[in-house]
Amino acid sequence: MNNIIRIMIAEDFSVLLEDLKEIIESTNDMQVVALASSGDEAIKLAKEVSFDLVLMDIEMEHAHAGVWAAECIQKIKPDTKVIFLTAHETKDIILTAMGTGAIDYMVKGLNDEEMLEHIRKAYYGNPMLDSKIQHLVFREYQRLQKSEKSLLYFINNIASLTPTEKELIGYLLDGNKIKEIANIRAVEVVTIKSQINRLLKKLDVSRTKEIVKTINELNLQHLFKDTLFK
Repeated sequence: MNNIIRIMIAEDFSVLLEDLKEIIESTNDMQVVALASSGDEAIKLAKEVSFDLVLMDIEMEHAHAGVWAAECIQKIKPDTKVIFLTAHETKDIILTAMGTGAIDYMVKGLNDEEMLEHIRKAYYGNPMLDSKIQHLVFREYQRLQKSEKSLLYFINNIASLTPTEKELIGYLLDGNKIKEIANIRAVEVVTIKSQINRLLKKLDVSRTKEIVKTINELNLQHLFKDTLFK
C-alpha cells in the first residue's frame, strides 16, 4: 500500500501556489498539508505541521529566502526532503541550493506529470535530479575534494618548516618585500631569494602571495608572527 506523501509548498506567487496545490491534490498518493508565501512563514509552519517533503521556491521575500528556510527546516525536521523550485538555472544558485542538502531541483514550468514524478521519486529515495545539475554538483565536489587535498598537503608541510623559513613567512605576512627582508636580516638579497625558492617548493606553491593568502584564510598567522620576537 502506498503512503500518502504529505507536502508543504512555499511559493510567494499566489497563482502558482494555488496551481501547485491543485495539481498535487488531484492525485491519490499526495496531500498538501501546509502553504507558505515566504521563507519565514515556511519556517514557522515547520514547527507546527507534520510533513514529509517541501516544494521550496528559492526567491521569495529576498533572493535566497528559500535557501535560508530550507536550512532552518532541516534543523527542525532533519528527515524532511526538500525540492527547490526556481525560474533560474545559474551555477551559483544551483550550487547554493543543493548545498543545503536538498535532494532535487525543478525549474518552474515542468508539465504536471513530470513534476509529480519528481516528487514521488524524491520521496522514495530515488530523486530525478537533472543530469546537467548532477554533473555540475559532481564537478564542484571534485573541485572541493582537490582543494581539500591541496590544503591538507599545505598544512602538513608547515610542520616541516625550519625556524628560518617560519621567520621568513612572518616577514611576508607583515607585507615585507624581498629587499626589505634582506635589510632587516642583514643578508644579501640573493640569500633571501634562495630561501624563498626553497620555501615555495616545500609548500608546493608558485608565489609567496599564495602562502600569505592561505595562512590568512586558515588564521594561522600566530604560528609565524611569534617567531619574529623569539
